[in-house]
Amino acid sequence: ACVVGPQWASMAPDGMALLLSENPYLAFALIARAFYPREPAHAEIAPTAVIDPTARLGEKCHVEPGAVIGKHVECGKGCRIGANAVIGDGVVLGDDCTIDAGASLSHCIVGSRVMIYPGVRIGQDGFGYVSDASGHTKIPQLGRVVIGDDVEIGANTTIDRGSGPDTKIGAGCIIDNLVQIGHNVELGRGCVIVAQVGISGSTRLDDHVVIGGQGGISGHLHIGEGAQIAAKSGVTSNIAAGNQVGGFPAVPIREWRRQVATLARLVKQKGK
Repeated sequence: ACVVGPQWASMAPDGMALLLSENPYLAFALIARAFYPREPAHAEIAPTAVIDPTARLGEKCHVEPGAVIGKHVECGKGCRIGANAVIGDGVVLGDDCTIDAGASLSHCIVGSRVMIYPGVRIGQDGFGYVSDASGHTKIPQLGRVVIGDDVEIGANTTIDRGSGPDTKIGAGCIIDNLVQIGHNVELGRGCVIVAQVGISGSTRLDDHVVIGGQGGISGHLHIGEGAQIAAKSGVTSNIAAGNQVGGFPAVPIREWRRQVATLARLVKQKGK
């Protein structure tokens, strides 16, 4: 069988069963999810898990060996806490969250149906210092990380807690592996942040911003709704809603492509 757009159906080999869809990739994803559904939680508490007596776990929570759940933690129903994960004091998890093996959470409030992959670090101190002739004085980090519903956070990503205001991750955001999000950063709803992106402190992203792999965003910037930032770009100024940028420093995407093409022609001419 083949999932295919209607416009390509006439090109299929004889005898092939066709599943027609205006969006074949989405259709395939839904089919695959139907055949390979997420395994239900077993609602077991491993005897080697360490759970503070003041922690409150909702119905059907599953806690694997070596997990640590601190004081006054609140877990909604159906949460899964992986092996050796650490949930720090006062953390709040919504319903049906998954905290995979070796992840650590502190100083955070997490919505429902949030997927946190192995090795994620959420809520550690942000990178805040005051420097003078005497050295570097650390600024206490007093904020939290607030994560909306239906967020996915990839393996070994780090999200610093706020220095005073909170770091915020909007509902429906998808964050890839090895992303660094600094203190006080705010992500709107449905942002897509690809692997190895770094977002410096106090930068604000509106809804549905996309950042390609290894993009770097300076601090205290505003990235408008629906903006797209190409891979390996360095953003040093604000980006208006809907704009596409690339390069370092990042410029409108067409200008960046002209720069690359011009440089290639100059190199080729010099080689002659």
